[in-house]
Amino acid sequence: MNKVPIENIDVKIVEQFAKHRCRCPGGRRKILLSKKYVNRVRKFIDFLCKHGVVYEMLNKSLLVPNANFQEFLQQRGLSSITVKHYSDSINVILPLLGQEPKNYDAKVIKQTILKLSKQYSLARLKSLTTALRSYLRFLAVKKQCLPDLDRAVPTVANWSLSSIPKYIVAEEIEQVINSCDIQTPKGLRDRAIILLLSRIGLRAGDIVDMKLDHIDWHNGSVRLVGKMNREDCLPLSQDVGDAILDYIENARPPEKIAEVFLCLNAPHRPFSSSVAVSSLVASAIKRSGIPTPASCGAHLLRHSAATQMLRAGATLETVSSILRHRSLDMTAYYAKVDIPMLKTIVQPWPARVTP
Repeated sequence: MNKVPIENIDVKIVEQFAKHRCRCPGGRRKILLSKKYVNRVRKFIDFLCKHGVVYEMLNKSLLVPNANFQEFLQQRGLSSITVKHYSDSINVILPLLGQEPKNYDAKVIKQTILKLSKQYSLARLKSLTTALRSYLRFLAVKKQCLPDLDRAVPTVANWSLSSIPKYIVAEEIEQVINSCDIQTPKGLRDRAIILLLSRIGLRAGDIVDMKLDHIDWHNGSVRLVGKMNREDCLPLSQDVGDAILDYIENARPPEKIAEVFLCLNAPHRPFSSSVAVSSLVASAIKRSGIPTPASCGAHLLRHSAATQMLRAGATLETVSSILRHRSLDMTAYYAKVDIPMLKTIVQPWPARVTP
């Protein structure tokens, strides 16, 4: 596909591009385009829409949720990262669901979810259905579709807390921390981030959203704005505070930007998403030489922090407060790998009864 006038770009053109067999010159080895590549094209065209290069009406034809939907999500207290995640999920759903909300009914919705179930994992499918419910509620509020259609979205059978949390032990955490080269700006930044993740169990999104004025140097604490705009204040240990200060004084670009952690390559800017944080953690794990765990993202360090706190004797209530869980059931998830505690309550195996 080539020489398509920019004013002719619409959803059909993008769909044709996604299905065409690419024989363009270059280093591409596969003829069929990946979903990720096509999504990047959609995002680029959305960028052109927002900057007036492509007509505003095309924003609808590309099935990108409009600003009103994003504002609806923000009013419900969702974080900017979650808003973006829901918007990206709707981009995946709408090509199958259709562009006309007035035509939506329970049958169409269930057929759409059935098609998605053949393409995505259970975890991904569950997040897609959650986003779809929010989108249908938004349309109902705007009287663009039938009310209560969100109840027609099938529930995905994906039992939470049924797996074993993935973690690394204290010695391996220290190896990951020490893998950062503190003689370089990148090493100073990454070490501060890894310490925040592994000492007080922050989420990757907390790192992205952390502002300079969130840190109370006098009291040695940090203010966090988490899910549903919930604010919490957590203490900073001495090594974590020293690492953040070292990064700010010796590595952070001298830019008037509110966020603490910035990309070091110009143009200096905050991390665009939590993916960047997980990527630097994965690189540090690889450098450390520890056996590669099943998960290498930022959440691995959060799991590890919770596990270490429980094994050190902290109560579930204490760990729940630090991790900012809304329910003790979430925190009890980590008790599955607290082997010393489990040994104290294990029952002896019943003796064999001979007839």
